[in-house]
Amino acid sequence: MNDGTITLPWLVVRQDDNGNRYSVGRYATRAEAQKIADSLDSRGHRRLYWVERIGQNGGGAGSDD
Repeated sequence: MNDGTITLPWLVVRQDDNGNRYSVGRYATRAEAQKIADSLDSRGHRRLYWVERIGQNGGGAGSDD
């Protein structure tokens, strides 16, 4: 892609105790997203964090677009 746009295909998702899912942030690399998810997960709260790759259409779990 050479049109000046930045692609952020990796999404960090949080799931709370009630099963609600939220998009935490989008990242350029899986390693960067995983680092954030691990950091948030290590805080010891009863929430789940994971990394997903966003599809070509911009969709993903918890996506608001």
